[in-house]
Amino acid sequence: MNKDSAQTALLWIVAAGFFMQSLDTTIVNTALPSIANSLHVAPLAMQPIIIAYTLTMAMLTPASGWLADRFGTRRVYFVAILIFVLGSICCASAHTLGQLVIARVLQGVGGSMLLPIGRLAVLRSVSGEQYVSALAFISVAGQLGPIAGPTLGGWFVQDMTWHWIFLINVPIGAVGLYAVRRFLPTHGETQAPPFDFVGCGLLSLCMIAFSLSIEAPFSTHRAAWAAGLFVLAVVSALAYIPYARRRRNPLFKLALFSEPNFSVGLIGNLVCRIGSSAVPFLVPLLLQLQLGYSPLHSGLMMLPAALAGTVAKRWIAPLIRRYGYDTFLLVNTLIVGSSIVAFALITRGTPLAIEIAILAVFGAANSMQFAAMNSVTLKDLSHEDAGSGNSLFSMVQMLAIGLGVSIGGGLVNLFSAQWGSAALGFRFSFACVGVITLVSAWIFRQLDVAPAQPKVRAPATHSAGR
Repeated sequence: MNKDSAQTALLWIVAAGFFMQSLDTTIVNTALPSIANSLHVAPLAMQPIIIAYTLTMAMLTPASGWLADRFGTRRVYFVAILIFVLGSICCASAHTLGQLVIARVLQGVGGSMLLPIGRLAVLRSVSGEQYVSALAFISVAGQLGPIAGPTLGGWFVQDMTWHWIFLINVPIGAVGLYAVRRFLPTHGETQAPPFDFVGCGLLSLCMIAFSLSIEAPFSTHRAAWAAGLFVLAVVSALAYIPYARRRRNPLFKLALFSEPNFSVGLIGNLVCRIGSSAVPFLVPLLLQLQLGYSPLHSGLMMLPAALAGTVAKRWIAPLIRRYGYDTFLLVNTLIVGSSIVAFALITRGTPLAIEIAILAVFGAANSMQFAAMNSVTLKDLSHEDAGSGNSLFSMVQMLAIGLGVSIGGGLVNLFSAQWGSAALGFRFSFACVGVITLVSAWIFRQLDVAPAQPKVRAPATHSAGR
């Protein structure tokens, strides 16, 4: 096989892995009511299967680069696909919610390595002038996942069984495993610096405790338990500071936070993404449980958001060039938050055109929001700090997805019980998570940026443009 053919095969391998992973993050949402019915639990009790997956990815993403350096990219990428496929089989075989959560953790272990290591393999095999084009090719796979996921999930649930939303990964993964062994270049082990297991443990404990502290009041109504978990999260985060100062090569250098836009962007991303992450979880539940849509119909209803998001990506750079990051993020955040609040107005009598319009506006604004937030957070980091900052940014993204699902689902349960109406529960919940997103507009006002040529780039996360 010549060099060009080998590079083409590599790009298809990485794109397939990225598609499999991005598909899995969206295909589940449409199937939640059917899975809940099969496992004999309430649909809103299905939050842990999403939170377990995203938290596992958040915790393990920083280790992916070290694993590739230590054991070789081809070997680790092969193992990542294998673990992801085994996790998918275990998900399809689950008979209880607990079993499904454990299987999703296993999926998350494999998924946390697919994109970062795939990008690393491309970086080591593709020349500099071709690297941007190569990443653009891979990102298309990440965009196809959210477009196909909800509809495919609805079709599987309606015409077959929910198990197929996980079993679809088996044939894709099998082809990927063969292709990795056959075509992926061998990048041998290197003298990787020691991995900061202690630092990773402290930050992982912080994320887990913080997530549980947010979810505890909704699920158990134990204020003391939630407060204790929150204190544990704060203590873990504070303990990392003196530890990182003493360690020669910490997981994340504290100097990252000396770049003001990185700190503001990180906080703004976390707050903004809580509302944006609640929407993909809550909307399919609203459509199926309150409006009576079939799984396939609810999946098709998510297409306007995905397609509008894909189209809107081309508007980002010219808008930022004209208005600057601060003005763009202020206005666009207001649009995103307002569109989330608008979901509270959808009822059985709402015309279909209005529902589609709200979904399309949300999808377009949200896509541009993600790309702009990604860029403004990372653009001023030095070359030395870019990799570390990118990794921390990825962890925050995953944490925000879990928090969005916890808060969104918890609010629906809380308001439904308080007002005795699930319909009101959904309405008030959309209003609340929309307001949370609107708060991030004030955070982005603290950015120290001027109108300039934007370098809109997506971080090495599980989904491009997110």
